[in-house]
Amino acid sequence: MLGNNIKKQFPIFKHHPQLVYLDSAATALKPQCVLDAISDYYTKYSANIHRGIYSLSEKATQEYEDARAEIAKFLNADPEEIVFVKNATEGINLVAHVWARRNLKEACTIGLSIAEHHSNIVPWQQLVKEKNGELVYLDVDDNGELSPLLSKEGVGGGLPKKIDFLALAHVSNVLGTINPIKEIISQAKKQNVPVLIDAAQSAPHIPIDVKELDCDFLVFSGHKLGGPTGIGVLYIKKETAHAVEPFITGGSMIREVTKNESTWNTMPWKLEAGTPHIAGAIGLAAAVRFVKDIGLDNIKNHEEKLLKLLVDGLRNNSLQLPLEARGREENSSIRSSDDSNEVFIFGPEESEKRSSCVSFTVKGVHPHDIAQVLDEDTIAVRAGHHCAMPLHTYLNISATARASVWVYNTEEDIAKFLQSLERAVKKFI
Repeated sequence: MLGNNIKKQFPIFKHHPQLVYLDSAATALKPQCVLDAISDYYTKYSANIHRGIYSLSEKATQEYEDARAEIAKFLNADPEEIVFVKNATEGINLVAHVWARRNLKEACTIGLSIAEHHSNIVPWQQLVKEKNGELVYLDVDDNGELSPLLSKEGVGGGLPKKIDFLALAHVSNVLGTINPIKEIISQAKKQNVPVLIDAAQSAPHIPIDVKELDCDFLVFSGHKLGGPTGIGVLYIKKETAHAVEPFITGGSMIREVTKNESTWNTMPWKLEAGTPHIAGAIGLAAAVRFVKDIGLDNIKNHEEKLLKLLVDGLRNNSLQLPLEARGREENSSIRSSDDSNEVFIFGPEESEKRSSCVSFTVKGVHPHDIAQVLDEDTIAVRAGHHCAMPLHTYLNISATARASVWVYNTEEDIAKFLQSLERAVKKFI
């Protein structure tokens, strides 16, 4: 397993040696190589890009565009298909503004899943209001999967009407479900439905090949991959780019400006107005190299083992925290197999269908109380609705506790978490 050897590369653990960090789904910690890359830019060649003809500017420009190429290789994309944005949220909003508003018809129908992050809901709510359109929400089945999308009828199967655009998370930030995105996109293409993939929770954990997936748009945030905050990636398929027009205008994104007219630069620069987050892009490229050096397959295998330990520990009677299948009284979604127990784990039973996180509830204990007691033991977990209120409403719960893992987590981390959780439950029950 990874864990201890990798942990040495994260300086935060030198300052907090007892820290058990189980909140990587919110943001990942930063390895030294990322911090060094950012520092090198600011201390050795800090200059603006694409403008100067002096050596520092040329160096900064080269590093920035090399970062774009590095991230393109990471996704098996072409560099001109990679647009730097602040985060996945901005990437989704950009697609809504630069493509969807121009290309989706009046009274359009947009398909989402009930398990989407708010960032992949709110922009589309705003769009359908403007276009007198409709959102169609796809439910998840008892295993937390998007089974309606895999019906024999294709994407339209199980839906009230044909959809015009599909926006889905690759991995749920609550359920941990790895959705069968390739199969879903394949069925969408049979009905000429464009697809956006929110890869915020998958890019740090599992390999992504945009050419193999054949998605039209894909977004992820750098900070969840060990990169800096304030930098993210929007992939726009080359064949789709002709239908994209800039939303933010100004410097860098233009080819020529006269007193009355302007013409745009080519992709991707026509969507990158003004001075970008240069250090952020360079830091993100360092994070991508860090992940590639470890190997995404190795990361996935490491996390599967940790998540299995975590789930088994929650189920273990010696912990005195067996599972309870609670939730909706009828047609309860994502139920466990034992209705008599105390803890309910959300998401797939099969470890190969789960990535990065486990969300759970404990009967009689609020998730916020769990998180607070864990914090007393220097264990960081997330508690709340995780920016997924529609999913929590669907499950008839107000909040969950969520533990999420990444490359620096160890078996010892999971053991400490389970011990502290037992103490938390005993304190409140």
